[in-house]
Amino acid sequence: MPAGSPRTPVLQIAPLPSPQLNDALASEFDVTLLSAQPDPARFLAQHGGRFAYVVTSAAIGLKAEVVRALPRLAGVSSFGVGFDALDQPSLQERGARVGYTPGVLDECVADLAFALLMDAARGLSAADRFVRAGLWRAGRFGIQHKVSGKRLGILGMGRIGAQVAQRAQGFGMAVGYHNRRPAAQSPHTYCDSPLALAQWCDFLVVTAAGGADTHHLVDARVLDALGPQGFLVNVARGSVVDEAALVEALRSGRIAGAGLDVFEHEPHPHPDLLALDNVVLAPHMASGTHETRRAMAELTLANLRALAATGRPVAEVPWSAAR
Repeated sequence: MPAGSPRTPVLQIAPLPSPQLNDALASEFDVTLLSAQPDPARFLAQHGGRFAYVVTSAAIGLKAEVVRALPRLAGVSSFGVGFDALDQPSLQERGARVGYTPGVLDECVADLAFALLMDAARGLSAADRFVRAGLWRAGRFGIQHKVSGKRLGILGMGRIGAQVAQRAQGFGMAVGYHNRRPAAQSPHTYCDSPLALAQWCDFLVVTAAGGADTHHLVDARVLDALGPQGFLVNVARGSVVDEAALVEALRSGRIAGAGLDVFEHEPHPHPDLLALDNVVLAPHMASGTHETRRAMAELTLANLRALAATGRPVAEVPWSAAR
């Protein structure tokens, strides 16, 4: 930007989970923080016409009423890989291009998926509590489940699913998956439904995108198919799993255990999950490494710069151009 030229107005919905990104946005653009306004709706009614660009995150999202209050909206840059909290119909109606941050977080999300899988199967968190409580002196910790050589099912063989499959090879696991259609050139076993995949595998790892199409895709029937020796791991979106059905399956022993990084009503997991010892709970932290958050921040900023300069983000959500 030439010296002395006015900075581009940008509406930031709320602070992002990267102080460095918040600072970079404020230094490069004329940022207004919507969440800091005493009356956001009134502010949008009075000033919404100023903003052609919005910055938000996968967790914060972008509601239809905000989109409708921005008549000049041309582009959105979202910090994160999920886009189910971005109101697709209103954004497509407005003709706004939407950028997000795929690719840069795949490895860390897959790492955590395997950490949850290992913890759930071997009972590491429960064993830690056992030792800390002094229970080892009274007896040995219970026998757990082997991971190596088992069958790993991946629900959603996209970028993250492919990284999970790659890690499974080091454990000598057979890998199967379900997508709407078989993945081109995939060497892994294709199952034609979530139910068939659950019946086939020992560990079911959910990496599917959120949204209406995948809401409660893992329901009581799928959990029953996974069975009393099976484990569920979810690093996708809480909405993909019927949480109430999962609680019942865990409580009744219809599945062996679970590892969850996401929940239906974050940050409020189903209260009964907190009392169960056969589930490992994480606070939606899969992308929460210094390296990944730095890369996400850089791509969020690059998307916003590209939107302002060319009208297209560097990385665009699949439905952004479909209008």
